[in-house]
Amino acid sequence: MHPGTHPIDDDLVRRLIAAQFPRWAGLGVQRWPSGGTVNAMYRLGGDMVVRLPLVRSGAEDVAMEQNWLPRLASRLRTAIPEVLGAGRPAEGYPWPWSVYRWLAGEHPRAGALREPLSLAEDLAGFVAAMRGITLPGAPRAHRGGPIVLLDSSTRAAIEQLRGIPEEDVDCDAVAAAWESALRAPGWDGPPVWLHADLMPGNLLIDGGRLSSVIDFGCLGVGDPACDLFPAWNLLPAGAREVFREALGVDDATWARGRGRALSQALIALPYYRRTNPAMADNARHVIRTVLDEG
Repeated sequence: MHPGTHPIDDDLVRRLIAAQFPRWAGLGVQRWPSGGTVNAMYRLGGDMVVRLPLVRSGAEDVAMEQNWLPRLASRLRTAIPEVLGAGRPAEGYPWPWSVYRWLAGEHPRAGALREPLSLAEDLAGFVAAMRGITLPGAPRAHRGGPIVLLDSSTRAAIEQLRGIPEEDVDCDAVAAAWESALRAPGWDGPPVWLHADLMPGNLLIDGGRLSSVIDFGCLGVGDPACDLFPAWNLLPAGAREVFREALGVDDATWARGRGRALSQALIALPYYRRTNPAMADNARHVIRTVLDEG
């Protein structure tokens, strides 16, 4: 899926666990199917999961999660990953890795939500709780800076899509939507805490309600528009308005959030269209949703 992907298999995970966490050496190890693109996931016994970066860029997130997740957990009502073990490079595997407590649930799917209005309220509650955190020494969130920093990569993706007619993307319309987002006033308040990657694959639901948020590799502080992604990548129109009203989002922040969601989708679609159906399908959904919203 990415250049430089490191091979990982069950036997490697068993060797790493046996050498570094011998108390868990007898537990079963099973690859867990995931639509994620940066980490491999392995169930360990019945109540743990091993998460190993597939690429060097993912390895940079491991220490950040190990450092910040324990501090964030006590400040959030929504469950987040609990680090149970910090693994070291060994057995030919080059990067740090983690063992987490298993979080049960299923990923929500746009167009198939049981409780969209309640889920919108749950998501707004999580985002508001993140924004309310005041821990010192926060890193800068990935994607947390001014939206103009996404301009060159977004325009390049639009040009790529012009060359893929089978995707049937109205590239003139998405270019106009992107230009509109760039004209929105920037964030002039203090940076706020963000998850910064609220994709459906990083959410877990139970009975239609949000039960957990996972994968905090992009966390940090920045523009609050960065955590509005679910408005376009998951929620239908009515629930989108519930989400916005619950967070009290002003017009400029909403416009930047829509632009950020569009940018992410435009970049993801040509990159993942042949390697990750879940990511590509969600990118198509975001593009349609943004254009329909106008």
